[in-house]
Amino acid sequence: MGASLYNQKGYLTLIDDKLVVGLGGMPGSGKSLVVETAREIGYDIVAMGDVVREQTRLRGLEPTPQNVGAVMLALRAESGNYVIAQKCIPKIEEQKSRRVLIDGLRSIPEADIFKAHFALFTLVSVHAPPQIRFERLKRRGRSDDPTTYEGFEERDDRELGVGVGNVIALSEQIIVNDSSIESFKVLVRENFSRIETPWLKK
Repeated sequence: MGASLYNQKGYLTLIDDKLVVGLGGMPGSGKSLVVETAREIGYDIVAMGDVVREQTRLRGLEPTPQNVGAVMLALRAESGNYVIAQKCIPKIEEQKSRRVLIDGLRSIPEADIFKAHFALFTLVSVHAPPQIRFERLKRRGRSDDPTTYEGFEERDDRELGVGVGNVIALSEQIIVNDSSIESFKVLVRENFSRIETPWLKK
């Protein structure tokens, strides 16, 4: 099938020439390590968080934790829980690789949008204990990362409020990240190999 989402008659067309993996997980769980590993094995990456930060700047706001969180909620309130996923679809289609990882799914409606557009879509999540996640976020120090445990809990509540817990619960695979970086990246590679096996046989 072609790259367009719609055929000549205007009907929705499933894109079946890309393997698309959606990645979920709470902040600090280790999604960035999954992204890093996926990139090492040939995946292109589309980050949903980048879309929210882009929209934050377009609204004339600094990408602080409060502003990014507020814009994330505002976008969903204005256009539906799937709006960020919709904004990602053209970015996914533009990627040169036939394997694409979408970083940062936060709700089942987002996953449903991707499933509706990409025939070869699967959902994977990462899990890690809260205290480990908080320490990781403090070390990372990105502009929208919390610096206090109170801010961390507020961010967790916000993420759970938009549906991250459901994404994790309904994932085809959950990768636990509570040991060394090296061990975790081995697990990631093993999980991606299982995902790719049916696709490679096509």
